[in-house]
Amino acid sequence: MNLPKDPVILLSFINTHLRNHYSSLEDLCKSYGISQEELTKTLATINYHYKPEKNQFV
Repeated sequence: MNLPKDPVILLSFINTHLRNHYSSLEDLCKSYGISQEELTKTLATINYHYKPEKNQFV
């Protein structure tokens, strides 16, 4: 799947899908066949980090 390239749009896309469809970041990454490490690095560039207790990037 082609994910948004812009980190801010990617953040919105990922958090929406985490909230509506996935119980964890690991599940989302497996489903989309993407690297959890790369995703977290990309969102860290805009100072967002995954919080498992909230199941979202904050």
